[in-house]
Amino acid sequence: MKVAKFGGSSVATAEQIKKVCDIVLSDPQRKFVVVSAPGKRYKEDIKVTDLLIDCAQKYLAYGSAEKELGLIIERYSEITKGLGLSEEIVNTIEADLRQRLAMDTSDHDSFLDTLKAAGEDNCAKLIAHYLNSKGVEAHYVDPKEAGLLLSCEYGNAQVLPESYKNLEKLRERSGIIIFPGFFGCTPEGTIVTFPRGGSDITGSILAAAVKADVYENFTDVDSVFVANPNIIPNPKPISLLTYKEMRELSYAGFSVLQSEALAPVYHAGIPVHIMNTNNPEAPGTMIVPDKENVHLSRKNGKTVSGIACDNGFCSIYVSKYLMNREIGFGRKLLHILEDEGLSYEHIPSGIDNVSVILKENQLDAQKEARVISRIKNELCVDDIAIERNLALIIIVGEGMRNTIGMAAKATGAIARAGVNLEMINQGSSEISMMFGVKDVDAEKAVKALYKEFFEE
Repeated sequence: MKVAKFGGSSVATAEQIKKVCDIVLSDPQRKFVVVSAPGKRYKEDIKVTDLLIDCAQKYLAYGSAEKELGLIIERYSEITKGLGLSEEIVNTIEADLRQRLAMDTSDHDSFLDTLKAAGEDNCAKLIAHYLNSKGVEAHYVDPKEAGLLLSCEYGNAQVLPESYKNLEKLRERSGIIIFPGFFGCTPEGTIVTFPRGGSDITGSILAAAVKADVYENFTDVDSVFVANPNIIPNPKPISLLTYKEMRELSYAGFSVLQSEALAPVYHAGIPVHIMNTNNPEAPGTMIVPDKENVHLSRKNGKTVSGIACDNGFCSIYVSKYLMNREIGFGRKLLHILEDEGLSYEHIPSGIDNVSVILKENQLDAQKEARVISRIKNELCVDDIAIERNLALIIIVGEGMRNTIGMAAKATGAIARAGVNLEMINQGSSEISMMFGVKDVDAEKAVKALYKEFFEE
């Protein structure tokens, strides 16, 4: 039994949805189908989720958003016509959207999540309706009725443990289950959404709950590549990854899979297969437990599986003589960040200094001044500095563990490219190594690392 998730590009048009349905029907094991909201039809297009966010914001600001609502309805109408369905389903979708807009707007976050969730919800209804029109037994399932319970964190919800028992009952349902991604509800019945890209998380939760043999994640590329194709022309594909490798790469900028999506299938031991909706015959990328890939890596002499890069970071550098002797210094520093609502990414440190790496969009000018003042006054530090416009580059690979000279090869390649390293940090698992560089040097560094590890 398989759970197949299809991303926004896979359901952006009627032609794409026809491909999705052909893929689902080509394998009777594909009993569960998770769908995103319609994505971009072309490069300059706007995703339905973004149209919904714009609609919600306009409605909150002006009490009306007819123009924005019209654009959303138009997208579903275009898909409906392309599928040869009657306008009845479009009327149903419009009624659903208007009902959401008419809800209480006093809690802006709740209102926004309820409207955002309409993208996936109505796409699932439309696809189920299309399959029914072809004589296929398919059922749209409401996540609320199915018992997908989430924490009350708007736009950043997490699954509650009881969801798995609730969703397991779907195994008993006949036909093909069409399940909308991205959202669930709180135990009180309020709609809440995962972070963006959350349909990947929904698919993973459902796969774990129904004890699927494999979780297929369909996107618009043939496989996961060792580096970003926008930086490296025609990068090498990756046929096999471990959960840990994919988690590191997703966190550091690989957009093919949402970074939190692996947790449910990881704990359930279910392999993930990344596949292409537009080329379903391509082998894709399998994400598997550690031991299989370690053996393969060592057998082939491969050390690095992938290179990921993400920008928009800053560092808070703190220095204090005899910091290492001061009990509780790190806890006090992190408490200040917690108090200011800041989450960190890395904490490389020395005996008398520490750097805290975080996303710089969390730190506006007002908060930056407040954080500097608090660290100075509460921790009595010798020096504090904030450096912005940083990029983090991570090389990942199970084969890196116990391989001599990895840091030398990587730093040597970066140095030959004329890029200055702002920081370096190796994860305790020894399967990843992080380098901090200036944003403007990030592409140069990635190209140098690719040449070092992947070009003969």
